[in-house]
Amino acid sequence: MKENVVVAGGGIGGMASALALARSGSVVQLVEQAEAFGEVGAGIQLGPNAVRVLQDWGLTEALNACAAFPEELQVRDAHGGHRIGRMRLGPLFRARYGQAYATIHRADLLAMLHDAVRQRPEVRLTLGTRVASYEALPGEVRVHAENDAEFRGEALIGADGLWSRVRHQLLGAQPVRASGHLAYRGMIAARDVPALSRANAVTAWLGPRLHVVHYPVRRGEWFNIVAVVHGVLGQGHGGPPGSDPQAWSHEARDADLRRALGPVCFELMDMLRSVQDWKLWALNDRPPMTGVQDQARGRVALLGDAAHPLRPYLAQGAAMALEDAWTLGRLRSVAEAPGGVVDWPTLLARYAQVRWARNARVQARSARNGSIFHAVGPVRLARNLAMAALGESVMDNRWLYSGPPDPLA
Repeated sequence: MKENVVVAGGGIGGMASALALARSGSVVQLVEQAEAFGEVGAGIQLGPNAVRVLQDWGLTEALNACAAFPEELQVRDAHGGHRIGRMRLGPLFRARYGQAYATIHRADLLAMLHDAVRQRPEVRLTLGTRVASYEALPGEVRVHAENDAEFRGEALIGADGLWSRVRHQLLGAQPVRASGHLAYRGMIAARDVPALSRANAVTAWLGPRLHVVHYPVRRGEWFNIVAVVHGVLGQGHGGPPGSDPQAWSHEARDADLRRALGPVCFELMDMLRSVQDWKLWALNDRPPMTGVQDQARGRVALLGDAAHPLRPYLAQGAAMALEDAWTLGRLRSVAEAPGGVVDWPTLLARYAQVRWARNARVQARSARNGSIFHAVGPVRLARNLAMAALGESVMDNRWLYSGPPDPLA
């Protein structure tokens, strides 16, 4: 039998890494704390770099069946309503990058990956089991779960999210960084979206200390909307003071959001009124990675949010997890020596070397974009003038969308 690799976490990063490793020859044990895979989260934007990964895994048809493909990204003033900038997507992006720009519901992306994983006999899924700790031993890693289950593998991939247990043991206690921003998220059936906001576009409304983004998902049948404001859970937003920051979502009050947004333009307010049920997330992250040691050590590696949690202002959280997994699979595909031996410490060291600097750059750029989106005073004016004068060139990210870098090139 091929070597066994344990993957902690069954979210997008965990499913993607299990798929990538199985496709490249490994037997994978995936351990997920949830009892079942369900309708979790909201919309996700997938740039050409992420769509390129899904195509390589043979998932283009599945993506086309459930995603939307916006024609443009438009940036507008949340108070005045006027357009600040615009970037064409659609055919132009396909021609420039060889792939589309897609928008998708998180649950649909996870289901797509789950379906692909279930077709791989090399992958075993264990649900209702949370990884608690591991032991790094000569030649193997023993993984211990909270329910006393034990798993053994030649390598461990920690894809268990922002509050990763694997990360905590690998890198030591490092507090999560609170952004001071809160995200109100909702879904609207396309038939209920005001006519003026029903364009096949990613629309970003920017205002002082706030921004709102909405775009189509599920073949355009639904719209995802996210409003990000400054605040703290339980202090005028959501649950009681001290609300658990690790909770995936909190009940949200429309009045809290309206108060935080202030006097926005009619078109945006009309869109916000269309949401029947808001959910609330506190946005947290970690400082940018500083070197290979932040992504892998020995037989243990981190992937996705466990390694480099991102603020959502570059829309690359899911994409970086997919890129990590794809890179891991590419390296595994050529790593097998005669006799079926895989040198996992060397493979994971190479994985970290390929990924850490790009991930750190995306982390830093995402945080920087948050300051730009929420700018006030002269900085806000300069931002608007730059977008108007430089047009698409100031919003396009060729270094990003042309990726991921091929570790075998």
